[in-house]
Amino acid sequence: MYRNMEECINDLEKNGHLIRIKEEVDPYLEMAAIHMKVYEEGGPALLFENVKGSDYPAVSNLFGTMERSKFIFRKTWERTQNVIGLRNDPVSALKSPFKHVGSGVTATKALPVKKSGTGDFKEIKISDMPLIQHWPDDGGAFVTLPQVYSEDPDKPGIMNSNLGMYRVQLSGNEYELDKEVGLHYQIHRGIGVHQHKANKKGEPLKVSIFIGGPPAHTLAAVMPLPEGLSEMTVAGMLSGNRFRYSYVDGYCLSLDADFVITGEIYPDETKPEGPFGDHLGYYSLTHEFPLMRVHKVYAKENAILPFTVVGRPPQEDTSFGALIHELTGGAIKQEIPGVKEVHAVDAAGVHPLLFAIGSERYTPFQKVKQPAELLTISNRILGTGQLSLAKYLFIAAEEDKPLDTHKEEEFLTYILERMDFRRDIHFQTNTTIDTLDYSGTGLNTGSKVVFAAAGDKKRDLCTEVPEELKDIPGFKNPRLIMPGIVAIEGSEFSSYEIAQEELNNLTASIEKKGGLDSCPMIILSDDSEFLSAELNNFLWVSFTRSNPSHDIYGVNSFYENKHWGCDNVIIDVRIKPHHAPPLIPDPAVEKNIERYFADEGSLSKVAK
Repeated sequence: MYRNMEECINDLEKNGHLIRIKEEVDPYLEMAAIHMKVYEEGGPALLFENVKGSDYPAVSNLFGTMERSKFIFRKTWERTQNVIGLRNDPVSALKSPFKHVGSGVTATKALPVKKSGTGDFKEIKISDMPLIQHWPDDGGAFVTLPQVYSEDPDKPGIMNSNLGMYRVQLSGNEYELDKEVGLHYQIHRGIGVHQHKANKKGEPLKVSIFIGGPPAHTLAAVMPLPEGLSEMTVAGMLSGNRFRYSYVDGYCLSLDADFVITGEIYPDETKPEGPFGDHLGYYSLTHEFPLMRVHKVYAKENAILPFTVVGRPPQEDTSFGALIHELTGGAIKQEIPGVKEVHAVDAAGVHPLLFAIGSERYTPFQKVKQPAELLTISNRILGTGQLSLAKYLFIAAEEDKPLDTHKEEEFLTYILERMDFRRDIHFQTNTTIDTLDYSGTGLNTGSKVVFAAAGDKKRDLCTEVPEELKDIPGFKNPRLIMPGIVAIEGSEFSSYEIAQEELNNLTASIEKKGGLDSCPMIILSDDSEFLSAELNNFLWVSFTRSNPSHDIYGVNSFYENKHWGCDNVIIDVRIKPHHAPPLIPDPAVEKNIERYFADEGSLSKVAK
């Protein structure tokens, strides 16, 4: 397959999957704006040949469609899938030995191979690279598709290394350009474990940041792999070529990468990192994160910098995530028995919202079927890897009809028709959430809630706004989002004390009118028209702007033996003072990039 990024680009161009942008493009906001416009149109990969301020080109939107992603890995996909499947389910090899006869060979041939020297690299400075800033209020330029490499201080060597994708800030804030970069990662991630061990020894952690190379190397950096399967081996399997590396000055160099930044992280050295536009559709704010002192920076003679743009989903990482799920999708079933499917809902920013299907076998002979095994499964889901960052989990037992969590409206409808809201809501408070989610009570701190459904249908859902939600003092403009869910507008949020009074008035009004069984979920918002305009707006606003423990209220709510229940759930998704600001494109930049799409522009055939 591809030995480097250049071979991939040439192949994509030859087969109509890539367009070259020959005009000079400013890496400050323009490149990102062009990328987002082309991605939205389902357009091709983009090679920016003339990046202002740099001699190096950049490429984006490589993984912008599932079709293009699969095209890139068309020759190695099936064998890699087989090897990962074997590590997840080794019994299958015993059952079908001839089916898997090539898999061991694939893995062996993919083992990393050590070389000597710096290969085709030359030394450069960080300021020579394309320094791409995506959003107006970003703290500076950062690398969006890095492969951050570190080794276990107790067990050095490439087979005990970690390759992860963590945000790398190259410029801005207090960083000294060409001498320092910022690394955004949590201590529980692979590199964080390595840093903790180095700190205990009182030693700096040597880190290498690989950028570019075969696209397989980028994919390997973010794949959730079975225990004992190295990212370097998977990179080799997916690329069809062994991962080539060497050591220079004690640092590992990927000889296939386009750029390599080497440096050291010293114990307790941090600097402010951010803000940056992120995958939730808001800015992640400025926080202290580890500082890496730059040792040397290398580049190939014809190096090409790959990048993507993060913002309100869907973005390119949506396709990237779908690709990873298809490659490793069976892993969750092996890890959590009873789970048929877990879907991290992209429109809600991936981490905040999970839909899941599980089995319900604990109460087969009871007259009233209720979630039991589902709750056990829920705890396993919310305690597993990246899934543990979720705030909302909607889980259903598949019984009389097949369910598909990717059909979001159908799946939510199924749950709302069957839930007992007095019994089937379960909270976890004062726990961890995504670091980039500012709806909680502090950095990495918030709550979770499980909505579980099993058994027969209990209600018919409203298909228009019920009369009970009209003409309520202090609230206006009720709008149907989907069957059983209505958005209503309240006044601007000021404090939780005042919010509690407002919600008391809302629930009292509904209770006075006799209840509302057909509308089990009410969304209190700043703009009900926006929420009801399309399902993705509802999913994005509702689950990124609320903290379950603080923002869920109920009609006829009660506590019994520490359990909270209600007749109707109300979620307050109004913007709170502590929330991060949403990402808003610069109108002047949006206007300025139109020239690339004009009749004489390189992108004239992509979008008008």
